Amino acid sequence: MSLGCHKTKQEFPSRITINAQYVGRERCKPCHENISAQYIGSDHDLAMDFATDATVLGDFNNASFNHLGVRSKFYKRNGRYFVFTEGDGGVFQEFVIAYTFGARPLQQYLVEFPDGRVQTLPLCWDARPKEQGGQRWFHIYGNERILPDDMLYWTKISQNWNYMCAECHSTNLKKNYDATTGRYNTTWSEIDVSCEACHGPGSSHVDWAESEARGEDTQRYTDMGLLIRLKDDHDEAVTWVYDKKLATYKPGTTQRRQKEIEMCARCHSRRGVISEEYVHGKPLLDTHYPHVLEENLYYPDGQIRGEVYEYGSFLQSRMYRSGIVCTDCHDAHSTRRRKEGNELCCSCHQAEKYDSREHHFHKPNSAGSHCVECHMPARTYMVVDQRRDHSFRVPRPDLSKKLGVPNTCNDCHTDKSPEWSLGYLQKWYGQTKKERHYGEIFWAARRGIPGTDVELIRLVEDKQLSPMVRATAISLLYTVPDKESAPALGKMLQDPDPLIRAALVTSLDILPRNDRLPFLLPVLQDPVRLVRTLAARSLAAVSSDFLTKAALWQREAVVREYEETQVLNADYPATLINLGNLYLERGDFDRAIASYKKAIEIEPAFIPAYINLADVYRLRNLDEEGRIILHNALEVAPESAPVHHALGLLMIRAGEYKGALHHLRKTTMLAPENVQYSYVYGIALNSLGMSEQAVSVLRRTLNRSPYDRDLLVSLATIHRDRGEPEKALQYAVRLTKNCPGNSSYQQLEQQLRALAAHQRDKPDGRN
Repeated sequence: MSLGCHKTKQEFPSRITINAQYVGRERCKPCHENISAQYIGSDHDLAMDFATDATVLGDFNNASFNHLGVRSKFYKRNGRYFVFTEGDGGVFQEFVIAYTFGARPLQQYLVEFPDGRVQTLPLCWDARPKEQGGQRWFHIYGNERILPDDMLYWTKISQNWNYMCAECHSTNLKKNYDATTGRYNTTWSEIDVSCEACHGPGSSHVDWAESEARGEDTQRYTDMGLLIRLKDDHDEAVTWVYDKKLATYKPGTTQRRQKEIEMCARCHSRRGVISEEYVHGKPLLDTHYPHVLEENLYYPDGQIRGEVYEYGSFLQSRMYRSGIVCTDCHDAHSTRRRKEGNELCCSCHQAEKYDSREHHFHKPNSAGSHCVECHMPARTYMVVDQRRDHSFRVPRPDLSKKLGVPNTCNDCHTDKSPEWSLGYLQKWYGQTKKERHYGEIFWAARRGIPGTDVELIRLVEDKQLSPMVRATAISLLYTVPDKESAPALGKMLQDPDPLIRAALVTSLDILPRNDRLPFLLPVLQDPVRLVRTLAARSLAAVSSDFLTKAALWQREAVVREYEETQVLNADYPATLINLGNLYLERGDFDRAIASYKKAIEIEPAFIPAYINLADVYRLRNLDEEGRIILHNALEVAPESAPVHHALGLLMIRAGEYKGALHHLRKTTMLAPENVQYSYVYGIALNSLGMSEQAVSVLRRTLNRSPYDRDLLVSLATIHRDRGEPEKALQYAVRLTKNCPGNSSYQQLEQQLRALAAHQRDKPDGRN
């Protein structure tokens, strides 16, 4: 029986229209003239276009722009648009502008190369009015100079339209990357985000409409021939219930248009693509891999930090849990808000209560009286593009004090402290007792604070919480590893939300491979591609001796499917690392080496490929070849801590201890926040007879990471071996206090207590 196969009509709709084809917006227009008029000029309409006089907003009238010594020129010739700027290798040359990209508040420009690559220029046009600082050229990285050998340089893969941007700016896009030739043949049905990007291929709907117009029987069509019907019958009749206590209207059901949210999330989320075979109405995770609330993308409390778009925020919100969907606030066709200002919020939240000074305590029409300023903080991306957090949170200055996160009070009152803001909130709204925020638990987990695993499990098991919060809690369990929690997690693999199931599959990597089998074998039959392929990846290296013939066949079939999800993005070096790691774990050294070498070929600045390649050579007892690879990496990135770390370990294996210590010490200087580097350096010092220096390094690191188990164990054992059981015992006691259920730590403490007592009993206090 497959785990996690909870098929409901809403999650896995049965509305399948056979052989539907893309027909283009012009076929839609005759019946939907009003909607078509709303669409023209919308953000979706302007998402991408050919560079023409009608679409280009920037100044190409022999304009010039200087950015940190790089002077670029913009001009027209024979009806075409050009830029003369720095290209590959820092060589200045002329480039043709092939496409415009977006329109407000900025417009980007795309350059097409002979191999089918389309690259995004870093030079953008600020389309805002002049009085707002616009109508100027600017560089997408502000005052940062991106050198030609940097992965972020505009001709590199990180600024490649085919891989990074294309799917969300055009309709029915197929990347069509040929890994053998390294060429793209990217295609689309329509250049921008048109009707069928959201509604699905429309040929069957057109057939239905024409059949109905002729008076023919249309019963053979499901849902009017639509592949996905975004306006469900129950939405037309949805009852909005007034909550008297909250003075707010809510949908009578929370089960509204989940497929609409996931359809929007296809582009309005931070995610990766695992399949181009997108079927409208199927689960998002069948084709995409959304990011959870990762540390570099979100603040600990879930506020937006990096460029993450709206999905990850919205899934945290009370709005989402109440059944609110995207189109309750946004008009899907004009892409504008349904109402402006507080009027939009007061569609549901009673104006007399919420749009009043008694609620917001600010002057009418001031910034503090606007709902979004307090509940939807804005962050600026791409220099000029302000985007609002969609988690609709209450300001929490107390979390700013605890976690160092922003809060909307101090976003405005920049000259005041979080304590000042908190004082006013308590004065206005009273001293409210708050449960521990999930952000506090995430913050503690990332620092390895003892007991956090229990709190994470509590979050995972709380089905009243957002699936995004629960999935993040699952992903953080690796920071506080406790194999005892694995069975509890395994039982949750039947959760109806595929985001939870996918996170759970990955979390079980804390178990030895064979111990994962009972949990993950059934998941190989999960109906959602991401979930089952992650399970196959986790089980890929399990020996066939532990599998039945049927299980082996199933595992191999889904491993091949996992490979397909990676090959789709074989133009990106990190994906080639994934493939190489898969092959390496399965003992296929040649294919692993080929994958890592291909990653280096595609992007010479991608350092993990060098390190993994050197590691394969280590496994094959070819460390000297690995040494060459690592020195090549240092030529590309001389200040790369991971390379120095790998080289230091290689030199220890070769008996070159002085050189090894040089590289290992350098890692601690280049990446002082990395506990592992300092730990390895300390252990290396101790193993070479320099225990005093080792203790000094490890103690300094422990001050930064006071709960790290490896540091505590190493300090305890080093002091023990130095004949200092009393000092060793201090660290062992901390270990057992932090990890009371760990028998090996308890044995270490008992041993050290006995040694310390024995030493105290000696007349001279010596052993």
